[in-house]
Amino acid sequence: MSPPARASLSALLPSAGDYRGLRSSWRGDVIAGVTVGIVALPLALAFGVSSDAGAEAGLVTAIVAGLIAAVFGGSNVQVSGPTGAMVVVLAPIVASHGVGAVAIVSVFAGIIVLVAGVLRLGRTVSYIPWPVIEGFTIGIGIIIFLQQVPAAVGVSGSGRSTNAVVAAFESLAAADWPIALVPLAVVAAVALVMVVLGRVSGRLPASFIAIVVVTTAAALLVLPLATIGELPHSLPAPSLPWADLGGLAALAGPAFAVAALAAIESLLSARVAASMADTGPYNADRELVGQGLASIVSGFFGGMPATGAIARTAVNLRSGARTRLAAVVHALALLFVVYLAATVVAIIPLAALSGVLMVTAARMVSPRVVRMVVRSTRSDAVVFVVTAIITVSFDLIVAVGIGIAVAAFFALRALSAASGVHREELAGEPQPGDERIALFRIDGSLFFGAAERLLERIAGHGGIEVVILRLSQLQLIDATGAHTLSELVAALEQRGVTVLIKGVRPQHLQLLDRLGVIGSLRHSNHLFAELAPAVDHARSHIRRAAATHT
Repeated sequence: MSPPARASLSALLPSAGDYRGLRSSWRGDVIAGVTVGIVALPLALAFGVSSDAGAEAGLVTAIVAGLIAAVFGGSNVQVSGPTGAMVVVLAPIVASHGVGAVAIVSVFAGIIVLVAGVLRLGRTVSYIPWPVIEGFTIGIGIIIFLQQVPAAVGVSGSGRSTNAVVAAFESLAAADWPIALVPLAVVAAVALVMVVLGRVSGRLPASFIAIVVVTTAAALLVLPLATIGELPHSLPAPSLPWADLGGLAALAGPAFAVAALAAIESLLSARVAASMADTGPYNADRELVGQGLASIVSGFFGGMPATGAIARTAVNLRSGARTRLAAVVHALALLFVVYLAATVVAIIPLAALSGVLMVTAARMVSPRVVRMVVRSTRSDAVVFVVTAIITVSFDLIVAVGIGIAVAAFFALRALSAASGVHREELAGEPQPGDERIALFRIDGSLFFGAAERLLERIAGHGGIEVVILRLSQLQLIDATGAHTLSELVAALEQRGVTVLIKGVRPQHLQLLDRLGVIGSLRHSNHLFAELAPAVDHARSHIRRAAATHT
C-alpha cells in the first residue's frame, strides 16, 4: 500500500490522538457521560417502544451502537443511539416485515453507510439546503408526536395504519373513554414535570426525573397502566441476522432509506457539535465509518440502526464533555442499568415514555425557526413547507429527495435569471461600419437552464456581419451551454457572420475546445485575450468587406 493510501486509511481509524487532553479532562468526561446516560435511558426505551421493536432493542442500541460510534466515529463528543427520526422510518418497516426485519435492516444499512465513508462521501450532506433540513426536522417532530397518541390513550398497536396521522385518529376513535383518561393524565404529568424542570435548570435530566416521579406515583396508586414489561438482565448474545434471498431483496429499499437517514442525521449532528464547543473538528468520512460499524454491531445484538443524536450530544457538551470518553461512559452507564436495574425499569408505564417523546417532539418544532424560514424568501418557504408536508404524509427519505429537487429547481431558476446577454457599444471613437459589428457580453452562468435564451438573444439580431462574444464575465459553463455556444457559432458562420471570441477563462477553454466551440470559428486567430485587438480585427474585417464590394 502506498504512503498516501496508508495515510488515507489511517484517517478513518481510531488513534491515540482521539484522547488528547484526557489527563486534564477525564473527570469532566466521566461526569458528562453519566449525565447523558441518565438522559438517554428514557429516550432509548421510548424510541425502542415507539418503533415497535421493543424497549430492549432501544436499550441495546444505545449501549452497543453508542460505544462503537464513540470509539470509531469522526466526532470527539458525538453521542449516538436510537433517535426519533429513525423511529419514523423503522415503524412502517416493522409493520410490513415484522420485528425480525429490524436487525437485518440495521446490518444492511450499516454496511451501506460504512462503504459511503470508505468512498469519502461524508461531505455530501453539505449539499442539503437548510430549508429541507428544517422541513424534515419539523415533519419528524410531528410524526413522533402523533406516533405516541395510541399509547397515550391506552390503545394497543395492532391493526393500526402505518401512517402516523391516520393511526392517531384511529386510536382516538378506538380508545375506551373515560378509562383512556388515566394514561392521558400520566402523559400530562410527565410533560408538566419536564417543562417545569426545563425552565428551572437546563442541566437537570428532566425526562429521567419525570419518569421516576410518574412511575413511583403509578406504582403506589396501582394505576391500570401498560408497562414496559420484563427486560433481560444482560446483553443478548451476538448472532447473525438471517433472511432468505427474497427477504433480503424486499428489505433492500428500506435499508437504503435507513442508511441515507443515518448518514444525514449523524453528519448534521456532528457538524452542530463541532460548532457548539472547541473540542476539535470532526471527520465526516470517519463519522460514516463509525456509524456504519455501530449499526452493523447493533444488528448483531438484536438492536436498531443508530445515528448521532443532536439532543444527547448537546447535553454531553453542556455537561463538560471534551473527549470520546464521555460517550463511552454514557454507554457503560446504560449497561449498568441492564445488569442491575432491569427489574425497576420494567415497571415504567408506556404512557410515561409517550409523554417524554411528545415533549421531545414538541421541542423539535421551533416557532422561531419556522418564522425565519418562512420570512426568508418565497422559494425557501415553499421548499420548507413541501418537505414538511411530504414527510408527514408519505415518507421521510422521499421528502428529502423531493425537497432537494424543489430547492434545486428554484436555485437553477435564480441562476438562470442572474445570467444575461448584453449588447455593448464598441470602445473608442465610432467608425464607419460599427453598426454592422455586434459586441455581446455574456454574464453569470451558461448552463442548460440559460443556454436556449442565449441562442435566441444573439441569433435574433439582423444586419450584422461580425459578432464579438465577450466571455470574460462568464462564471460557469456546462456541457449544454458549451454545446449551445458551438451551435450558435456554427449557425452564425453559416449565415456569413464572422464570430470572434474574447476572454475565455482558462478553466473553460478545455471544455469549449472539446465541444467544438473553438473549432467552429472561421480562423484560429479569431480567439482573443483582450477586447481592443478583437474590436480592431472586427473593424478591419468590415473595411475589407466594404473595399471588396466597391
